Amino acid sequence: MLTQKYEILIFKDKKGLSKKITLKGWMLYLFIFLFVGITGVNIYFGYRAINYTNLQNLYHKTAAKLEKQNSQLLSFAKKIKQLESNVAKMSELDRKLRVMMNLEGSTNLLEAIGGTPENSFTFDFIPSYRQEALARKMHNFLEQLTTQTKLEKVRQEQLIELLKNKQAILASTPSIWPTQGWISSGFGYRISPFTGQREFHKGLDISGPVGTPIIAPADGVVVFYGVNGGYGLSLLIDHGNGITTRYAHLQKAVVKKGERVKRGEIIAYMGNSGRSTGPHLHYEVRINGVPVNPLHYILN
Repeated sequence: MLTQKYEILIFKDKKGLSKKITLKGWMLYLFIFLFVGITGVNIYFGYRAINYTNLQNLYHKTAAKLEKQNSQLLSFAKKIKQLESNVAKMSELDRKLRVMMNLEGSTNLLEAIGGTPENSFTFDFIPSYRQEALARKMHNFLEQLTTQTKLEKVRQEQLIELLKNKQAILASTPSIWPTQGWISSGFGYRISPFTGQREFHKGLDISGPVGTPIIAPADGVVVFYGVNGGYGLSLLIDHGNGITTRYAHLQKAVVKKGERVKRGEIIAYMGNSGRSTGPHLHYEVRINGVPVNPLHYILN
């Protein structure tokens, strides 16, 4: 069969026989084989191309879906962090109020419940394999915050009831910044700028321009005004219930000994008198003569 000859006749319309092609058997079979092979290869690669296109489309859809989920999770994480911050501020306010009112149970609720590590929900991108785990973590954390918020609400309601019965005490309890400026030295141990030795700083240094107004942080009575050693020109206010506040290194005062002052009233102006390295207010809060951190008595 491979040696037989085959003739292929080509006709044109109305012209009869136009051309005759003679092929040997093996050439015909080779032609058929090539035709089938090429057709099969085209079908195979055509199928692969269609399949690849479908997979590529599926990939793009999946990637877009994951990107959307990632964006939603990041947005959700930011909202949780903001909620955590708000609850922390509310808890800190609760703690300060309880310290000021000398009440039991001033523990920060974030610490009491356990809280979460710092920046626990800070991400730029969340891999797909972590999204489900992160979603579970967020859900658990939200439940924790919900419980914490309910507890804080109860505590705040308790405080409101107590404050209603102690309005006079609250009015006489320091609770606002005594002046504007920046903290140049905090309460506690520090290296003395004069001796270079470690010493206990009994108040808060707030620096600012000479002449910056100083206001009373609570109602009280002026019990001292004058020069007091290293404090320079200073002022002492008795707020009752064992609470006193001191204002040192003044330029001048506008109140005198024995005068009653109200919260927010201007009492003096910032200066640089006494033992001072620059204009600032040295502000002290004492309970029964013992210095305490003034920041615990600042709510604004």
